[in-house]
Amino acid sequence: MPIKQPKEKKAASFDFRETLQFYLIDCKTPLGKIIDIFIILLNLAICSIFVIETYPVSEDTRRLLWNTEVIIVLFFMVEYVARLYGAKSRLKQLVDVYSIVDFIAILPTLSLLVLPVFGFTPNFGFIKMIRGIRVFRIFRFLRFTADPHFFFGNITVRLLNLIRLFLTILMIFFISSGLFFYVENISNPGVRTFGDAFYFTVVTLTTVGFGDITPLSETGKWVTVLMILSGIILIPWQVSHIAKEWIHIATKKKVVCPGCGLRYHDEDASHCKSCGHIIYQEYDGD
Repeated sequence: MPIKQPKEKKAASFDFRETLQFYLIDCKTPLGKIIDIFIILLNLAICSIFVIETYPVSEDTRRLLWNTEVIIVLFFMVEYVARLYGAKSRLKQLVDVYSIVDFIAILPTLSLLVLPVFGFTPNFGFIKMIRGIRVFRIFRFLRFTADPHFFFGNITVRLLNLIRLFLTILMIFFISSGLFFYVENISNPGVRTFGDAFYFTVVTLTTVGFGDITPLSETGKWVTVLMILSGIILIPWQVSHIAKEWIHIATKKKVVCPGCGLRYHDEDASHCKSCGHIIYQEYDGD
């Protein structure tokens, strides 16, 4: 059942601040959809840049990637400021988990741009740490699965939960691979690219354990421990939510409410528990 969204006021009736906030969270109007798609593409691009930079590329290509990253981060900054400006409670928006993720996505590139202006020359260790933080930019995708309006409200809740499970697995693999690469690539001859780190992550989390790549540094060992713990905690947690919902649906009868569109009801229900509308369904009496 496509997810039914609540009715919104027309953006034309808002002032500028409300209009700005409306289109940042809207997923029904053409402009709202374009903004969502544009932000998703920027997220994909910034994560791709992170991966590409781990491979041997020419200086010209590396410079192009850096300039592209700066441009994308500038868009992220505009989005961050716009969300903060348009929020009803700016303090609440500032400490919101998604705002913190947005800030983390901006911080690494902004630091490398701003600190030299104030006479601070980052050393190699600082640059490595800052660049490693960029792996957490993948968390920005969580914003699009936070509510049931994902993909413009045209998917079912069950499919949305499956997407959340897939995204959770993807984030665990991506973050673990990125962190493992940045702590091991200098000292470990088996970890030269993101692909090597990703291979190690897959082999480790699937408990295959070929042993051709092993962590050599203490930090690498701790990253490995954390990736295993996150895998055995987060993935079953997501799967349990999906299984619980499927079991819940299995005990219901499929009857679409003409009032609100709720699809599943108790077998002997005569009214919709969501909106109270009368529903008609056939069932065997005693």
